[in-house]
Amino acid sequence: MDSLGVLLVAPMNAYLEQELDRRCRLFRLWESPADRRDDYLRAHASSIRAVVPYALQGVDAAMIDALPSLEIVSSFSVGIDRVDLDACLRRGVRVTNTPDVLTDDVADLAVGLAIAALRKIPQADRYVRAGKWKSKGDFTLTTRFSGKRVGILGLGRIGLAVAKRAEAFDCPISYHSRSEKPFPKYKFYPNVVDLAANCDVLVVACSLNPETRHIVNRKVIDALGPEGVLINIARGAHVDEPELISALLEKRLGGAGLDVFEDEPFAPEQLFELDNVVLVPHVGSDTEETCWAMADLVLQNLEAHALNQPLLTPVI
Repeated sequence: MDSLGVLLVAPMNAYLEQELDRRCRLFRLWESPADRRDDYLRAHASSIRAVVPYALQGVDAAMIDALPSLEIVSSFSVGIDRVDLDACLRRGVRVTNTPDVLTDDVADLAVGLAIAALRKIPQADRYVRAGKWKSKGDFTLTTRFSGKRVGILGLGRIGLAVAKRAEAFDCPISYHSRSEKPFPKYKFYPNVVDLAANCDVLVVACSLNPETRHIVNRKVIDALGPEGVLINIARGAHVDEPELISALLEKRLGGAGLDVFEDEPFAPEQLFELDNVVLVPHVGSDTEETCWAMADLVLQNLEAHALNQPLLTPVI
């Protein structure tokens, strides 16, 4: 791959950057000042044949148009909502992502967030650190995760992995997807509001597209109700954040566990002081094992493309 010019849009993984630098001709977009990146792209446009984006910074139509030699976008993520697929299709640019390798970690986090929100683990940690256990006595009672009705919005790879984990806690599983799946022990709801009305914990695990943007709206949140908990490990834009904030403030929703936000890396400050929400900074796949596997998959897709071999995980 020595002759393959690769544009890395941001510093995302040290191992991936090191290997790209060793195997390819690497261009680091962030080394150019933000107000001069168009000039940087123009200067290297003829050499850049591949772009590696990730969940927080993608590839839009303007970048694609600025790179006439572009052949492939190999994303360091499973979600490709920040890649302009229409522009790639028009140009004949191939797109790959990193599915499967991060499924277990994201599913683990979903269950972890549910337990943390229901058992108020972060609040209990702060209670001990503040010396309140000694001065004020025992921490407040919480509620268990075991046996809770778990609804899953999107029964794909990650959604199914969440379901299997929740089953180990004796949780009845229901779901909503574009179509009913061949899992008769899981109850299918063709309507998201009905799903929310019939579960205690709603886990958002679907892909982001125009149809699923703000799919968790006020009606869904109100159906989940003051005892319900929302878990989002998919994309921030699945949830109408102002409605979520209002529901948490007004106690119309029992709680939330959020790994993703609509305007990352910024999370709404209104959430910071709430004691019924657990916040983490989009870390669903951020384990050493998974990030190495994702990096290897990016590299393998680029190598396959350079050798004119079938891509391992093609999107288009």
